[in-house]
Amino acid sequence: MMGDLFAPPLAAAAGARAAFDWPRIAGDLDEFGCALVRGVLSPAECAGLAAGYSRPELYRSRVVMQRHGFGKGEYQYFRYPLPDLVAELRSSMYPPLASIANRWYAAMGLEPRFPPQHADFAARCHAAGQQRPTPLLLQYGAGDYNCLHQDLYGEHVFPLQAAFLLSQPGRDFEGGEFVLTEQRPRMQSRVEVVPLQQGDCVIFPVFHRPVAGARGIYRVNMRHGVSRLRSGHRHTLGIIFHDAD
Repeated sequence: MMGDLFAPPLAAAAGARAAFDWPRIAGDLDEFGCALVRGVLSPAECAGLAAGYSRPELYRSRVVMQRHGFGKGEYQYFRYPLPDLVAELRSSMYPPLASIANRWYAAMGLEPRFPPQHADFAARCHAAGQQRPTPLLLQYGAGDYNCLHQDLYGEHVFPLQAAFLLSQPGRDFEGGEFVLTEQRPRMQSRVEVVPLQQGDCVIFPVFHRPVAGARGIYRVNMRHGVSRLRSGHRHTLGIIFHDAD
């Protein structure tokens, strides 16, 4: 059964995830535009997710990036119901991220506000016609890369997302660094390279974030991507909190 795919290691790892240092994560997001969390997924969970890439019944669609000018490599969007581990990550990470998102939107003078539970936000998306799940699994081989982009799928957008590296750098692949760019008004862009290891999570903005300047808060535009793999294979789990139209 799809819902039981990642059940064996789920309970112990869920307890570790409940101990996230959210004040530190919020501070890193404010200061650097991203937050790195070490060892979120166990090696068994990483292996189970990566192995699931070859099970087409888990997914609603497959995208070959080169066909669309997105880069090289491919990814698949999960279908509903999501596997247990993917659903647990989406629902458990959302509430503290919603608090950060509401604070950011207030600082930037933006609406709307985000409800405290993901089920309520998902209902808002679905009522607007955004009913297709967006959590995805990405697969890269030697020479593959992901162009800088933003994951916008409709009117309702949750401003933070997360990526989990499922492969081990230096063992499974070389290259393939996670990259963020920050396009600052009237300034040159800033680049952040996040040094992920297997099981690590990076939390980052979908499209913009507030930054304090000399004249108050201003918005900076964010994009993310993956540099070219020099060898091997790399799998990543992406958790996006808004669904697609």
